[in-house]
Amino acid sequence: MAYKGVFRARNPNKYKGDAQNIIYRSRWELMVMQKLDSHPDVLEWASEEIIIRYRSPIDGKVHRYFPDFWVKKKDRSGTIVHDLIEVKPFKQTQPPTVMEGKPTRRYLNEVMTWGINSAKWKAAKEYCADRGWNFVIITEKELGLQF
Repeated sequence: MAYKGVFRARNPNKYKGDAQNIIYRSRWELMVMQKLDSHPDVLEWASEEIIIRYRSPIDGKVHRYFPDFWVKKKDRSGTIVHDLIEVKPFKQTQPPTVMEGKPTRRYLNEVMTWGINSAKWKAAKEYCADRGWNFVIITEKELGLQF
C-alpha cells in the first residue's frame, strides 16, 4: 500500500479544493479517487480538506485529524447525502487481540494505532452526526481486493 503521487482529475469541476494538487498516499486511496472522479452520482468531493480535532488517548493532547475524503453524492433514491470516508487496512479497523506474556514492540504499536484510530473515528462520527453526514471506513474488502 505504500506509494503516493498526484492524482489528475478528469472532472476537476467536481473537486472542491485545488484540483491541480490532489495527493494520494496509497494505491487504495488512488482507487477511491478514480471512482469519485468518474462516478455520475458523485456531485462534489475533496481529499483531506476537512479538519477534525480529537484527543489522543496516548498523550492526552488535542490533535488534528484529516479524513481521507469528503463526498457529496446522490443516493439510490436521488437524495443528496454527504459522506466522510477513511481508507484503512481491515486489520487496523479491529482491536488487537490480547497477547499472552511479555508484549512485543509490534503489539504495543498495534495497541497505540488502534487507540489513536478509535479516538479519530469517534470524533469523526460526532462531527458527522452534527451535520447529518455519514462516516464510512473503506478497507480492502470494500475495494474488492483479496489478501
